[in-house]
This record gives sequence, structure tokens and C-alpha cells, in this order.
Amino acid sequence: MDRIYLDNAASTKLDPRVAEQMWPYFSEMYGNASSLHGFGREAKTAMEDSRAKLASFIGAKPKEIIFTSSGTESNNFALKGIAFANREKGKHIIVSTIEHDAVLNPCQWLEGQGFDITYLPVDTDGLIDINVLKKEIRRDTLLVSVMHANNEIGTIEPIGEVGKICQERGIYFHSDACQSFGRLPIDVNAQCLDLLTINAHKIYGPKGIGALFIREGTRIMPWQQGGGHEMGLRSATENIPAIVGFAKAAQLCIEEMEHETKRLLALRDKIINSVLSDFPFSYLNGHRDYRLPNNINIGFAGLEGDAIRLLLELDEMGIAVSSGSACSSNGEHKASRVLSATGLDPVRARGALRVSLGRYNTEEEIEYFLQKLSEVLGNLKSITSIII
Repeated sequence: MDRIYLDNAASTKLDPRVAEQMWPYFSEMYGNASSLHGFGREAKTAMEDSRAKLASFIGAKPKEIIFTSSGTESNNFALKGIAFANREKGKHIIVSTIEHDAVLNPCQWLEGQGFDITYLPVDTDGLIDINVLKKEIRRDTLLVSVMHANNEIGTIEPIGEVGKICQERGIYFHSDACQSFGRLPIDVNAQCLDLLTINAHKIYGPKGIGALFIREGTRIMPWQQGGGHEMGLRSATENIPAIVGFAKAAQLCIEEMEHETKRLLALRDKIINSVLSDFPFSYLNGHRDYRLPNNINIGFAGLEGDAIRLLLELDEMGIAVSSGSACSSNGEHKASRVLSATGLDPVRARGALRVSLGRYNTEEEIEYFLQKLSEVLGNLKSITSIII
């Protein structure tokens, strides 16, 4: 069997339909969107059409979509831009303990700039407690940031409830939706969002392009100065091919969401049920029901120390899986910050296997994966002395 890619939470294959949409903006309509001639006007039209499409998918206005280079840039822009533009209101920010590093690291930086960060705990399934959030809000709280769905364990957070609380108390609410956009319905008005981070390479689009939804009227400081692009909020020559690809990728995901969700749920649950049934020492990380349709995160009690060997042996068989977030791995094998936040001990927090499904995975591939997983686990059991 050809290589099997089961790491779609890290990145996805560029959809050929997206590549086809992008190509003319490399080869024929390659103008700068700020130029006044025909080439520039073509690029500008393509960009604004794409902006309008993306806005429509989340219930936003076109002028509320600001293009960036990535989800990381969008998160940095949201956190730092809100913090410094609203310092007269206060210096208190609330985020969850299981946010992506692209949120937590900027928060650590902001602490060094005099801001006060509260880190919301999560339960054993990775869910925040709404009542705890209410208690942590202070008079000087200016921003709450809670991700829509976690990149490691797939748990879906109640962002609609969070947004309502923030709206009632006049607090800006930001959510990192890089894992959920295109997989779950998002409505920035119904969910009371002021800022939303999305990107393309998680939804079969190109790398190097993201966007930040900024609700009209939001006080935010531009974090990048230059020629005044993106309504003066993010200066840089726009990446037109990537922007066009982003919009096309999002369109395909939205149009195919209902069918694709059902298909992925069936494959996801097949893996979860098979593993938990066939291996009594296995356990599921993350919420069983409030979970992304493509996410499986499983540990094997007593074998946590062999997690990297398990990953590498599957890789030798042509199967790509992950042990956690691609952005925080850096070749190191250490306890997952997300799993530790859910209360797992340091041993178990080191040994998870993340399987993330995508558009191109088939039932045949899942059968092959389960077969090979059983073989590898059998080999690991034979040399492991600690079985819980």
C-alpha cells in the first residue's frame, strides 16, 4: 500500500481544485494589488472577491477580514494588538491552559510587558469551566481568548457561551479556530466573537496564508507598519495566489462539510472503538463526544515510554501519525503540555498517539492502519516490563 497520511491536524494536502484556482495568479494575473494598471486591478478584484467569500462563511463583513501570513501571526496580532490598544481599560487577559503555543507564547511575552495573564484550567476531557471563567473575570479584564477546538486532543470548547459572557461584560473575545474552520460551523455573530483566527493549510489550502476576523469597531493596534495595506491594519504586499487558494479551499470545505463530517465521524469512531476494544490497556484523551470529527488521541498504559518508537515503526510501514502538536515537537520527546493540563501524570502525558483524518483517507487505509498498529503494539508489549 502507498504511504498513508494520518496527520491532517499538522497540515493537509493541497487540493488539486485549489491549485488549479491559484495557478493563473502565478502565471498570468501576477500583478500587485496596489497597482493602478490592469494587472493590479485584476489582482485587487481577486483579493476582494476572496475576502468577501471568506467573510460570508463566518457571517462577517468583507472589511472585517484581514489577511495575514499564518494562524500564528493572526494570534499574535489579536493578542498584542488588543492589549496595547486598550491599556487604559486594564492589563488583564484570560486564556485557557491548552491554547496553542501561538497564543501562550505571546501571552508570556505580554507578561513581560506588564500585562496580567490568567490561565483557565480544564477538566480531564480538556473542557474549560464556564463558572470558573466568570469568577476569573475582573474589572480590568480586557480580553478572553479560548480556542474553538484543541489541536492535540480535539476537544471542542463552548465558545458561544464564552462569547455571550464576554459580550455582556464588555470584554473582547478572541478564538483560535485554525483546527475547526472548515470542519465545524462558525458564526461570529451567533457566537459573539470579536476576533477569530483562521488559516488555509489545515483545510487543503496553501501554506503561508491566514486571516484574522476583527469585528468592526474593535480597538486594535496594528502590529506591522508599512504601506498601509489591509485597511491600514497589516502592511505588506498581499499574497494573491495564496489568498485565492484560501478562499477556494474554504468554499470546498463549507460546501462538502455535511457529507465529509459524516464520513470522517465513521472513520474516527471505527478507530476509537477498535483500539479501545482490542487493547484493554488503551485510553482515549479528550472528550468522547465534544470532539473534532477527524481527531483521535489515544494512549497505551505502560507503553508511554515507547510512543516515539511506535510512531517511527508506523512511519517505516508508510503510516504518518503524530505524538502531539507539530508546532511544538521540534524533534523533542517531552510531556505534552495539553495532556498535562488535563491532569495526566508526566508518564502518560508523554505517550499519546494522535491520528488526524482528512479528505483523502479511505476505509481501506484505516483497516491497514489498525492492522499495523496491532502488529507494532504486539512487538512493544513483548519488551515492555511495565503494564498498568
